Amino acid sequence: MNLLNNCKIDFVNAAIPAANNTDDNSSILDMSGYDGVVFMTTITDSVALGVATLTVQESAANSDSAMAAITGAAATVTSAANDDLNSRLLIVDCYRPVERYVQGTLTSATQNIAFGETIAIRYNGRKCPVSQSTATVAASTSVVGS
Repeated sequence: MNLLNNCKIDFVNAAIPAANNTDDNSSILDMSGYDGVVFMTTITDSVALGVATLTVQESAANSDSAMAAITGAAATVTSAANDDLNSRLLIVDCYRPVERYVQGTLTSATQNIAFGETIAIRYNGRKCPVSQSTATVAASTSVVGS
């Protein structure tokens, strides 16, 4: 029982350059057959007083315009000094979302924040082993120590 065979791992958003007004949505994921999803992204550059937020949204429809934020599903941090948030993660774990479709939304405010790529891991799948999507995973392998 290893992580790679029991979770669906997806690359859901490219890196986002520094801005103080970012509002960028990830790919939409279908949660059918999974109990939860973890979204994670890195902060690659931060300016003092910049606010970085990762929010998970959900919808019954596979549509960006129908998405609404899940209550409490946001990780927010404010930069206290230039570069103090560089190479740190924002992570939101959403267990049993009410609606079928989810996406992550990255926002920045006040001062410049740059984000790295966003990865999503769907977990507690009802069918295992899970096959990784060739659309976002170029290669993967799993080993067992002897």
